[in-house]
Amino acid sequence: MLNVFVICTGNSCRSVIGEALFNHLGQGRIQAFSAGSHPIGRINQGALATLKRHGLPTDGYQSQSWEAFADQPMDIVITVCDNAAGETCPVYLTKAVRAHWGVSDPGHVEGSEEEKMAAFEQTYRTLELRINAMLALPLETIPHEELTAELNAIGTLTA
Repeated sequence: MLNVFVICTGNSCRSVIGEALFNHLGQGRIQAFSAGSHPIGRINQGALATLKRHGLPTDGYQSQSWEAFADQPMDIVITVCDNAAGETCPVYLTKAVRAHWGVSDPGHVEGSEEEKMAAFEQTYRTLELRINAMLALPLETIPHEELTAELNAIGTLTA
């Protein structure tokens, strides 16, 4: 089983949705975790509501620091926000394949409840599309350099 680490700065929204989708869609192949470089300490309620609408578990998520995973070997690290992509990853992640999948933060959308929900749905659909594309790859056998290129290309797909 491959360990996938989804990183965002605050670890309250996009990374949590990514963790949930990886664990749901990649069952048996993927074990996903999420964390932040500067976690805000709580999960966005819009992210949890989006998971619930799609029938995914909403329990057990924490907004936590990537340092909490220093003893957990990671195979693939995916940053989902531009801030985290520009930060220096902890040294324990240097052997992991790394890719950037920038996604707009639905937690910062202003407007009506419908507009906010639509932003979360867009984030969910984009991550679902990218994760399904990743799971279609021969993850267990593809060379690291090729996997990095494929994952970065997948990071440009939008729903």
